[in-house]
Amino acid sequence: MSEPDRELTIEVDLRDLRVGEMIARSAGDRTILICLTREGLFAVDDECTHAEAHLCEGRLRGLRVTCPLHGAAFDVRSGAVLKGPARQPIRSYPVRRDGARAWVTVPLEGTGAGAAGRGAVID
Repeated sequence: MSEPDRELTIEVDLRDLRVGEMIARSAGDRTILICLTREGLFAVDDECTHAEAHLCEGRLRGLRVTCPLHGAAFDVRSGAVLKGPARQPIRSYPVRRDGARAWVTVPLEGTGAGAAGRGAVID
């Protein structure tokens, strides 16, 4: 008997996304924010660690995503807090890209905020 999957993979058609834009996609019971910047493609949790707002409703400027409620800002590369009132980082996820397609792998266990992974693109 095999062990149940401990991760989900989100596939993204990059033709749906332009530089400076972001989209949210579901992965199990969580939502992942996928951001296309001039520096690359990054994936982070869509939920602000301060007020549980959806970051997809905020703004993406360069490598910074800003929460629409209270202005907390996070680095989309690592999930690090760039500006309060948030104190906890959001989690980042690895992204694999091949041409106009990309895949984000989201673990199902130990996915709490602050368990930041490296969200760099793997070509």
